[in-house]
Amino acid sequence: MSSSAPQDTGHRLWSVDEHLADVLSAVRPLEPIELQLLDAQGCVLVEDVTVPVALPPFDNSSMDGYAVRTADVQGASEEFPAVLTVVGDVAAGSGELPTVGPGEAARIMTGAPLPPGAEAVVPVEWTDGGTGGGAAAGMTPASAAPEQAGGEVRVHRAAEARAHVRSRGSDVQAGDLALAAGTILGPPQIALLAAIGRGTVRVRPRPRVVVLSTGSELVQPGEALTAGTIYDSNSFALAAAARDAGAIAYRVGAVADDADTLRATIEDQLIRADLLVTTGGVSVGAYDVVKEALSSVGQPDEGEDVDGGRMDFRKLAMQPGKPQGFGTIGPDHTPLLALPGNPVSSYVSFELFVRPAIRTLMGLPEAEVRRPSVRAVLEADKALGSPAGRRQFLRGKYDAVSGTVSPVGGSGSHLIAALAHADSLMVVPEDVTSVEPGTELEVVLLG
Repeated sequence: MSSSAPQDTGHRLWSVDEHLADVLSAVRPLEPIELQLLDAQGCVLVEDVTVPVALPPFDNSSMDGYAVRTADVQGASEEFPAVLTVVGDVAAGSGELPTVGPGEAARIMTGAPLPPGAEAVVPVEWTDGGTGGGAAAGMTPASAAPEQAGGEVRVHRAAEARAHVRSRGSDVQAGDLALAAGTILGPPQIALLAAIGRGTVRVRPRPRVVVLSTGSELVQPGEALTAGTIYDSNSFALAAAARDAGAIAYRVGAVADDADTLRATIEDQLIRADLLVTTGGVSVGAYDVVKEALSSVGQPDEGEDVDGGRMDFRKLAMQPGKPQGFGTIGPDHTPLLALPGNPVSSYVSFELFVRPAIRTLMGLPEAEVRRPSVRAVLEADKALGSPAGRRQFLRGKYDAVSGTVSPVGGSGSHLIAALAHADSLMVVPEDVTSVEPGTELEVVLLG
Protein backbone atom coordinates (compact mmCIF):
# COMPACT_ATOMS: atom_id res chain seq x y z
CA MET A 1 0.00 0.00 0.00
CA SER A 2 1.18 3.54 -0.58
CA SER A 3 2.54 5.56 2.30
CA SER A 4 -0.57 7.70 2.54
CA ALA A 5 -2.91 6.93 5.43
CA PRO A 6 -6.20 5.20 4.71
CA GLN A 7 -8.98 7.51 3.71
CA ASP A 8 -11.81 7.79 6.23
CA THR A 9 -14.83 8.97 4.31
CA GLY A 10 -17.09 8.48 7.31
CA HIS A 11 -18.41 12.06 7.08
CA ARG A 12 -20.25 11.07 3.94
CA LEU A 13 -22.98 8.45 4.04
CA TRP A 14 -22.61 6.14 1.05
CA SER A 15 -25.54 4.28 -0.42
CA VAL A 16 -25.41 0.50 -0.82
CA ASP A 17 -25.44 0.86 -4.60
CA GLU A 18 -22.63 3.43 -4.61
CA HIS A 19 -20.40 1.23 -2.46
CA LEU A 20 -21.05 -1.85 -4.59
CA ALA A 21 -20.33 0.09 -7.78
CA ASP A 22 -17.07 1.33 -6.26
CA VAL A 23 -16.06 -2.22 -5.32
CA LEU A 24 -16.87 -3.67 -8.72
CA SER A 25 -15.10 -0.85 -10.54
CA ALA A 26 -11.83 -2.04 -8.99
CA VAL A 27 -12.34 -5.74 -9.73
CA ARG A 28 -11.42 -7.31 -13.06
CA PRO A 29 -11.95 -10.90 -14.21
CA LEU A 30 -8.93 -13.11 -13.68
CA GLU A 31 -6.77 -13.96 -16.68
CA PRO A 32 -7.71 -17.22 -18.46
CA ILE A 33 -5.55 -20.32 -18.09
CA GLU A 34 -5.59 -23.85 -19.54
CA LEU A 35 -6.54 -26.46 -16.93
CA GLN A 36 -7.01 -30.20 -16.78
CA LEU A 37 -10.68 -31.15 -16.65
CA LEU A 38 -10.98 -31.93 -12.94
CA ASP A 39 -8.98 -28.83 -12.06
CA ALA A 40 -11.43 -26.78 -14.13
CA GLN A 41 -14.47 -27.79 -12.06
CA GLY A 42 -16.26 -24.67 -10.84
CA CYS A 43 -14.43 -22.44 -13.31
CA VAL A 44 -15.96 -20.35 -16.08
CA LEU A 45 -15.32 -21.33 -19.68
CA VAL A 46 -13.80 -18.51 -21.76
CA GLU A 47 -14.29 -20.00 -25.24
CA ASP A 48 -16.96 -21.86 -27.14
CA VAL A 49 -16.28 -25.60 -27.31
CA THR A 50 -17.44 -27.40 -30.45
CA VAL A 51 -17.89 -31.13 -30.89
CA PRO A 52 -15.01 -32.70 -32.88
CA VAL A 53 -16.70 -36.08 -33.41
CA ALA A 54 -20.30 -37.26 -33.23
CA LEU A 55 -21.53 -38.61 -29.92
CA PRO A 56 -22.05 -41.51 -29.83
CA PRO A 57 -19.45 -42.06 -32.56
CA PHE A 58 -21.17 -45.21 -33.89
CA ASP A 59 -24.52 -46.99 -33.78
CA ASN A 60 -24.57 -49.00 -30.56
CA SER A 61 -26.84 -51.14 -28.45
CA SER A 62 -28.80 -49.70 -25.53
CA MET A 63 -29.48 -53.19 -24.13
CA ASP A 64 -27.80 -56.49 -23.41
CA GLY A 65 -29.32 -58.89 -25.96
CA TYR A 66 -29.00 -60.04 -29.55
CA ALA A 67 -28.37 -58.05 -32.72
CA VAL A 68 -30.79 -59.32 -35.36
CA ARG A 69 -32.32 -58.68 -38.77
CA THR A 70 -35.93 -57.57 -38.35
CA ALA A 71 -37.23 -59.95 -41.02
CA ASP A 72 -35.87 -62.92 -39.06
CA VAL A 73 -37.90 -62.11 -35.92
CA GLN A 74 -41.09 -60.92 -37.59
CA GLY A 75 -44.08 -62.62 -35.95
CA ALA A 76 -41.92 -64.26 -33.25
CA SER A 77 -43.72 -65.33 -30.06
CA GLU A 78 -43.17 -67.60 -27.07
CA GLU A 79 -45.27 -70.27 -28.77
CA PHE A 80 -43.53 -69.87 -32.11
CA PRO A 81 -40.06 -68.41 -31.41
CA ALA A 82 -37.65 -67.40 -34.12
CA VAL A 83 -34.67 -69.74 -33.95
CA LEU A 84 -31.44 -68.00 -34.98
CA THR A 85 -27.84 -69.13 -35.27
CA VAL A 86 -25.52 -67.15 -32.96
CA VAL A 87 -22.42 -66.09 -34.91
CA GLY A 88 -20.45 -64.53 -32.06
CA ASP A 89 -20.21 -61.97 -29.28
CA VAL A 90 -20.04 -58.19 -29.65
CA ALA A 91 -18.78 -56.58 -26.45
CA ALA A 92 -18.29 -52.88 -25.73
CA GLY A 93 -14.97 -51.92 -27.24
CA SER A 94 -15.08 -54.65 -29.88
CA GLY A 95 -13.02 -54.00 -32.97
CA GLU A 96 -13.66 -56.76 -35.50
CA LEU A 97 -17.40 -57.39 -35.77
CA PRO A 98 -19.20 -60.47 -37.05
CA THR A 99 -21.59 -59.94 -39.94
CA VAL A 100 -25.20 -60.88 -39.18
CA GLY A 101 -26.71 -62.66 -42.18
CA PRO A 102 -30.18 -64.14 -42.76
CA GLY A 103 -31.22 -66.42 -39.93
CA GLU A 104 -28.34 -65.25 -37.73
CA ALA A 105 -27.86 -63.20 -34.58
CA ALA A 106 -24.92 -61.83 -32.61
CA ARG A 107 -24.92 -61.65 -28.83
CA ILE A 108 -24.40 -57.95 -28.02
CA MET A 109 -23.73 -55.97 -24.87
CA THR A 110 -24.86 -52.48 -23.89
CA GLY A 111 -22.69 -49.87 -25.61
CA ALA A 112 -21.28 -52.30 -28.14
CA PRO A 113 -21.29 -51.29 -31.82
CA LEU A 114 -24.11 -52.66 -33.96
CA PRO A 115 -22.55 -55.28 -36.24
CA PRO A 116 -22.93 -55.19 -40.03
CA GLY A 117 -26.20 -56.67 -41.26
CA ALA A 118 -28.04 -56.19 -37.97
CA GLU A 119 -31.02 -53.83 -37.93
CA ALA A 120 -32.24 -54.04 -34.32
CA VAL A 121 -31.46 -55.41 -30.90
CA VAL A 122 -33.77 -57.73 -28.96
CA PRO A 123 -33.18 -57.65 -25.17
CA VAL A 124 -31.99 -60.92 -23.66
CA GLU A 125 -35.24 -61.04 -21.66
CA TRP A 126 -37.10 -61.52 -24.98
CA THR A 127 -35.07 -64.68 -25.64
CA ASP A 128 -34.07 -67.96 -24.03
CA GLY A 129 -30.51 -66.66 -23.73
CA GLY A 130 -29.26 -69.58 -25.80
CA THR A 131 -30.12 -72.11 -23.09
CA GLY A 132 -32.98 -73.82 -24.89
CA GLY A 133 -35.30 -73.05 -21.97
CA GLY A 134 -37.78 -70.31 -21.15
CA ALA A 135 -37.31 -66.56 -21.03
CA ALA A 136 -33.83 -65.60 -19.78
CA ALA A 137 -33.33 -63.25 -16.86
CA GLY A 138 -29.88 -62.27 -18.03
CA MET A 139 -26.72 -63.44 -19.72
CA THR A 140 -24.26 -65.93 -18.32
CA PRO A 141 -20.77 -64.34 -18.16
CA ALA A 142 -18.76 -65.12 -21.29
CA SER A 143 -15.93 -66.59 -19.23
CA ALA A 144 -18.31 -69.05 -17.56
CA ALA A 145 -20.16 -70.15 -20.71
CA PRO A 146 -18.16 -69.29 -23.83
CA GLU A 147 -20.30 -71.70 -25.83
CA GLN A 148 -23.22 -69.29 -25.61
CA ALA A 149 -21.46 -67.01 -28.07
CA GLY A 150 -22.41 -69.71 -30.58
CA GLY A 151 -25.20 -72.24 -30.95
CA GLU A 152 -28.78 -71.12 -31.27
CA VAL A 153 -31.03 -68.57 -29.57
CA ARG A 154 -34.81 -68.53 -29.50
CA VAL A 155 -36.38 -65.06 -29.84
CA HIS A 156 -39.89 -64.70 -28.38
CA ARG A 157 -40.83 -61.23 -29.65
CA ALA A 158 -40.56 -59.25 -32.85
CA ALA A 159 -38.49 -56.06 -33.09
CA GLU A 160 -38.93 -52.97 -35.23
CA ALA A 161 -36.02 -51.55 -37.19
CA ARG A 162 -33.58 -49.59 -34.96
CA ALA A 163 -35.20 -50.96 -31.79
CA HIS A 164 -32.82 -50.54 -28.83
CA VAL A 165 -30.19 -48.95 -31.05
CA ARG A 166 -28.58 -45.64 -30.13
CA SER A 167 -27.85 -43.93 -33.43
CA ARG A 168 -24.52 -42.31 -34.24
CA GLY A 169 -24.71 -38.60 -33.42
CA SER A 170 -28.02 -38.93 -31.55
CA ASP A 171 -26.49 -36.98 -28.62
CA VAL A 172 -24.45 -34.37 -30.51
CA GLN A 173 -23.19 -34.08 -34.05
CA ALA A 174 -19.69 -33.13 -35.10
CA GLY A 175 -19.52 -29.34 -35.36
CA ASP A 176 -22.29 -28.75 -32.83
CA LEU A 177 -21.74 -26.26 -30.00
CA ALA A 178 -21.01 -28.37 -26.94
CA LEU A 179 -20.61 -25.57 -24.37
CA ALA A 180 -20.73 -21.80 -24.76
CA ALA A 181 -18.24 -19.35 -23.31
CA GLY A 182 -19.43 -18.20 -19.90
CA THR A 183 -20.57 -21.67 -18.80
CA ILE A 184 -19.69 -22.68 -15.24
CA LEU A 185 -18.17 -26.15 -15.41
CA GLY A 186 -19.99 -28.54 -13.10
CA PRO A 187 -19.95 -32.35 -13.16
CA PRO A 188 -22.28 -32.72 -16.20
CA GLN A 189 -20.22 -30.23 -18.22
CA ILE A 190 -16.97 -31.97 -17.23
CA ALA A 191 -18.55 -35.24 -18.36
CA LEU A 192 -19.47 -33.78 -21.75
CA LEU A 193 -15.97 -32.39 -22.28
CA ALA A 194 -14.46 -35.77 -21.48
CA ALA A 195 -16.96 -37.55 -23.74
CA ILE A 196 -15.93 -35.46 -26.74
CA GLY A 197 -12.25 -36.04 -26.03
CA ARG A 198 -11.19 -32.78 -24.39
CA GLY A 199 -8.44 -33.32 -21.81
CA THR A 200 -7.94 -29.65 -21.01
CA VAL A 201 -10.07 -26.53 -21.29
CA ARG A 202 -9.43 -22.78 -21.20
CA VAL A 203 -11.13 -21.11 -18.24
CA ARG A 204 -10.89 -18.29 -15.78
CA PRO A 205 -9.56 -19.86 -12.57
CA ARG A 206 -11.56 -19.85 -9.36
CA PRO A 207 -10.58 -16.78 -7.32
CA ARG A 208 -8.43 -17.37 -4.25
CA VAL A 209 -10.07 -15.60 -1.33
CA VAL A 210 -8.35 -15.19 2.02
CA VAL A 211 -10.68 -14.63 4.98
CA LEU A 212 -9.46 -13.48 8.37
CA SER A 213 -11.26 -12.20 11.44
CA THR A 214 -9.86 -9.81 14.03
CA GLY A 215 -10.38 -9.56 17.75
CA SER A 216 -8.46 -10.57 20.87
CA GLU A 217 -11.70 -11.99 22.26
CA LEU A 218 -11.96 -14.67 19.57
CA VAL A 219 -11.28 -18.33 20.31
CA GLN A 220 -11.23 -21.12 17.75
CA PRO A 221 -14.04 -23.70 17.93
CA GLY A 222 -12.92 -26.76 19.86
CA GLU A 223 -10.86 -24.75 22.32
CA ALA A 224 -11.99 -23.78 25.81
CA LEU A 225 -13.60 -20.39 26.40
CA THR A 226 -12.21 -18.15 29.12
CA ALA A 227 -13.68 -15.03 30.71
CA GLY A 228 -14.67 -12.46 28.08
CA THR A 229 -14.01 -14.67 25.05
CA ILE A 230 -16.30 -15.94 22.30
CA TYR A 231 -15.90 -18.41 19.47
CA ASP A 232 -14.81 -17.14 16.07
CA SER A 233 -17.72 -17.80 13.73
CA ASN A 234 -17.11 -15.08 11.14
CA SER A 235 -14.08 -16.61 9.47
CA PHE A 236 -15.89 -19.95 9.13
CA ALA A 237 -19.08 -18.36 7.81
CA LEU A 238 -17.31 -16.20 5.25
CA ALA A 239 -14.91 -18.90 4.10
CA ALA A 240 -17.93 -21.14 3.52
CA ALA A 241 -19.74 -18.29 1.75
CA ALA A 242 -16.71 -17.70 -0.48
CA ARG A 243 -16.71 -21.37 -1.48
CA ASP A 244 -20.43 -21.20 -2.12
CA ALA A 245 -19.81 -18.23 -4.41
CA GLY A 246 -17.30 -20.27 -6.43
CA ALA A 247 -13.98 -19.29 -4.86
CA ILE A 248 -11.13 -21.24 -3.34
CA ALA A 249 -11.20 -20.04 0.27
CA TYR A 250 -8.35 -19.85 2.74
CA ARG A 251 -9.41 -19.25 6.33
CA VAL A 252 -6.87 -17.59 8.60
CA GLY A 253 -7.29 -17.97 12.37
CA ALA A 254 -8.45 -14.94 14.31
CA VAL A 255 -5.84 -12.18 14.63
CA ALA A 256 -5.49 -10.32 17.93
CA ASP A 257 -6.16 -6.59 18.22
CA ASP A 258 -2.59 -5.63 17.40
CA ALA A 259 -1.87 -3.55 14.34
CA ASP A 260 1.62 -4.93 13.73
CA THR A 261 0.41 -8.54 13.95
CA LEU A 262 -2.52 -7.86 11.65
CA ARG A 263 -0.31 -6.02 9.17
CA ALA A 264 2.21 -8.86 9.07
CA THR A 265 -0.55 -11.44 8.67
CA ILE A 266 -2.13 -9.62 5.75
CA GLU A 267 1.22 -9.12 4.03
CA ASP A 268 1.96 -12.84 4.40
CA GLN A 269 -1.38 -13.71 2.79
CA LEU A 270 -0.99 -11.47 -0.27
CA ILE A 271 0.97 -14.13 -2.13
CA ARG A 272 -2.03 -16.47 -2.30
CA ALA A 273 -4.90 -13.99 -2.56
CA ASP A 274 -6.89 -12.64 -5.46
CA LEU A 275 -9.17 -11.04 -2.86
CA LEU A 276 -8.81 -10.45 0.89
CA VAL A 277 -11.69 -10.19 3.36
CA THR A 278 -11.35 -9.05 6.96
CA THR A 279 -14.03 -8.85 9.62
CA GLY A 280 -14.02 -6.58 12.63
CA GLY A 281 -11.97 -3.53 13.49
CA VAL A 282 -13.60 -1.06 11.09
CA SER A 283 -15.74 0.96 13.50
CA VAL A 284 -14.73 3.81 15.81
CA GLY A 285 -13.60 1.92 18.93
CA ALA A 286 -10.21 2.32 20.58
CA TYR A 287 -9.31 -1.27 19.64
CA ASP A 288 -10.56 -1.24 16.06
CA VAL A 289 -7.11 -1.83 14.60
CA VAL A 290 -7.90 -2.57 10.96
CA LYS A 291 -7.69 1.10 9.97
CA GLU A 292 -4.40 1.49 11.79
CA ALA A 293 -2.94 -1.70 10.36
CA LEU A 294 -3.92 -1.00 6.78
CA SER A 295 -2.34 2.44 6.76
CA SER A 296 0.99 0.87 5.76
CA VAL A 297 0.29 -2.59 4.37
CA GLY A 298 2.41 -3.10 1.28
CA GLN A 299 4.60 -0.03 1.79
CA PRO A 300 7.80 -0.33 -0.26
CA ASP A 301 11.03 -1.00 1.54
CA GLU A 302 13.66 1.69 1.42
CA GLY A 303 14.90 2.11 -2.12
CA GLU A 304 11.88 0.40 -3.69
CA ASP A 305 9.14 2.07 -5.67
CA VAL A 306 5.90 0.16 -5.29
CA ASP A 307 2.45 1.63 -5.64
CA GLY A 308 0.23 -0.55 -3.49
CA GLY A 309 -3.09 1.30 -3.69
CA ARG A 310 -5.09 2.64 -0.77
CA MET A 311 -7.92 1.86 1.62
CA ASP A 312 -11.11 3.84 2.20
CA PHE A 313 -13.22 3.49 5.32
CA ARG A 314 -16.76 4.72 5.07
CA LYS A 315 -20.24 4.59 6.53
CA LEU A 316 -23.08 3.15 4.48
CA ALA A 317 -26.77 3.97 4.63
CA MET A 318 -27.67 0.41 5.55
CA GLN A 319 -28.52 -1.77 8.52
CA PRO A 320 -26.81 -4.01 9.47
CA GLY A 321 -23.33 -3.26 8.14
CA LYS A 322 -22.94 0.51 8.40
CA PRO A 323 -19.10 0.60 8.77
CA GLN A 324 -17.22 -0.71 5.73
CA GLY A 325 -13.73 -0.57 4.32
CA PHE A 326 -12.55 -1.13 0.78
CA GLY A 327 -9.43 -0.67 -1.27
CA THR A 328 -6.53 -2.36 -2.98
CA ILE A 329 -3.31 -3.31 -1.24
CA GLY A 330 0.14 -4.58 -2.06
CA PRO A 331 2.16 -4.45 -5.27
CA ASP A 332 -0.52 -6.29 -7.27
CA HIS A 333 -3.31 -4.01 -6.07
CA THR A 334 -5.15 -6.92 -4.48
CA PRO A 335 -8.72 -5.93 -3.57
CA LEU A 336 -9.51 -5.99 0.15
CA LEU A 337 -12.94 -5.64 1.71
CA ALA A 338 -12.99 -4.86 5.42
CA LEU A 339 -16.34 -5.91 6.88
CA PRO A 340 -17.83 -5.18 10.30
CA GLY A 341 -17.36 -7.75 13.07
CA ASN A 342 -20.91 -8.53 14.17
CA PRO A 343 -21.82 -11.92 12.65
CA VAL A 344 -24.97 -10.85 10.84
CA SER A 345 -23.39 -7.60 9.69
CA SER A 346 -20.41 -9.41 8.23
CA TYR A 347 -22.54 -12.03 6.48
CA VAL A 348 -24.99 -9.53 4.99
CA SER A 349 -22.03 -7.41 3.87
CA PHE A 350 -20.46 -10.45 2.26
CA GLU A 351 -23.62 -11.24 0.30
CA LEU A 352 -24.03 -7.65 -0.88
CA PHE A 353 -20.42 -6.78 -1.70
CA VAL A 354 -17.95 -9.69 -1.52
CA ARG A 355 -19.98 -12.27 -3.40
CA PRO A 356 -20.45 -9.94 -6.41
CA ALA A 357 -16.70 -9.23 -6.35
CA ILE A 358 -15.91 -12.96 -6.39
CA ARG A 359 -18.36 -13.60 -9.23
CA THR A 360 -16.85 -10.71 -11.19
CA LEU A 361 -13.35 -12.15 -10.72
CA MET A 362 -14.72 -15.42 -12.11
CA GLY A 363 -15.78 -13.61 -15.28
CA LEU A 364 -19.47 -14.33 -14.94
CA PRO A 365 -21.99 -12.20 -16.84
CA GLU A 366 -23.60 -9.33 -14.93
CA ALA A 367 -26.88 -11.24 -14.54
CA GLU A 368 -25.09 -13.91 -12.49
CA VAL A 369 -22.98 -11.63 -10.32
CA ARG A 370 -25.63 -10.85 -7.70
CA ARG A 371 -28.02 -13.10 -5.84
CA PRO A 372 -31.42 -13.38 -7.52
CA SER A 373 -34.26 -11.38 -6.01
CA VAL A 374 -38.05 -11.67 -6.17
CA ARG A 375 -41.07 -9.71 -4.97
CA ALA A 376 -42.96 -11.25 -2.07
CA VAL A 377 -45.74 -10.26 0.33
CA LEU A 378 -44.81 -9.76 3.97
CA GLU A 379 -46.51 -12.25 6.26
CA ALA A 380 -46.08 -11.09 9.87
CA ASP A 381 -48.00 -10.52 13.10
CA LYS A 382 -47.16 -6.83 13.22
CA ALA A 383 -45.51 -4.06 11.26
CA LEU A 384 -41.74 -4.10 10.90
CA GLY A 385 -39.83 -0.96 11.81
CA SER A 386 -36.85 0.37 9.91
CA PRO A 387 -34.56 3.36 10.55
CA ALA A 388 -35.11 6.39 8.37
CA GLY A 389 -32.53 6.88 5.66
CA ARG A 390 -31.14 3.33 5.93
CA ARG A 391 -31.71 0.36 3.65
CA GLN A 392 -32.48 -2.46 6.05
CA PHE A 393 -31.85 -6.11 5.37
CA LEU A 394 -33.94 -8.39 7.57
CA ARG A 395 -33.61 -12.16 7.71
CA GLY A 396 -36.59 -13.93 6.19
CA LYS A 397 -38.13 -17.25 5.23
CA TYR A 398 -39.45 -17.24 1.66
CA ASP A 399 -42.37 -19.38 0.49
CA ALA A 400 -42.26 -19.66 -3.30
CA VAL A 401 -45.65 -21.36 -3.48
CA SER A 402 -47.58 -18.63 -1.70
CA GLY A 403 -45.28 -15.81 -2.75
CA THR A 404 -44.84 -14.67 0.86
CA VAL A 405 -41.92 -13.98 3.14
CA SER A 406 -41.85 -14.09 6.95
CA PRO A 407 -39.32 -12.52 9.32
CA VAL A 408 -36.90 -14.79 11.15
CA GLY A 409 -35.61 -13.41 14.44
CA GLY A 410 -35.08 -9.73 15.17
CA SER A 411 -33.00 -7.05 13.51
CA GLY A 412 -30.02 -7.33 15.89
CA SER A 413 -26.68 -7.75 14.12
CA HIS A 414 -25.57 -10.40 16.64
CA LEU A 415 -28.49 -12.83 16.11
CA ILE A 416 -26.61 -15.57 14.31
CA ALA A 417 -29.10 -18.30 15.28
CA ALA A 418 -31.85 -16.53 13.34
CA LEU A 419 -29.54 -16.19 10.36
CA ALA A 420 -29.01 -19.96 10.33
CA HIS A 421 -32.77 -20.48 9.81
CA ALA A 422 -33.23 -17.79 7.15
CA ASP A 423 -33.11 -18.38 3.41
CA SER A 424 -33.52 -14.81 2.24
CA LEU A 425 -33.04 -11.14 3.06
CA MET A 426 -36.05 -8.82 3.11
CA VAL A 427 -35.10 -5.39 1.76
CA VAL A 428 -36.71 -2.33 3.34
CA PRO A 429 -35.93 0.81 1.28
CA GLU A 430 -34.27 3.88 2.78
CA ASP A 431 -37.43 6.00 2.67
CA VAL A 432 -39.61 3.44 4.49
CA THR A 433 -39.78 3.36 8.29
CA SER A 434 -42.62 0.90 8.77
CA VAL A 435 -43.72 -2.12 6.73
CA GLU A 436 -47.24 -3.38 7.33
CA PRO A 437 -48.20 -7.04 6.90
CA GLY A 438 -49.41 -7.58 3.34
CA THR A 439 -46.87 -5.16 1.87
CA GLU A 440 -44.86 -6.35 -1.13
CA LEU A 441 -41.10 -6.31 -0.59
CA GLU A 442 -37.96 -7.09 -2.54
CA VAL A 443 -36.52 -10.37 -1.28
CA VAL A 444 -32.92 -11.47 -1.94
CA LEU A 445 -32.75 -15.26 -2.17
CA LEU A 446 -29.77 -16.78 -0.38
CA GLY A 447 -30.27 -20.44 -1.27
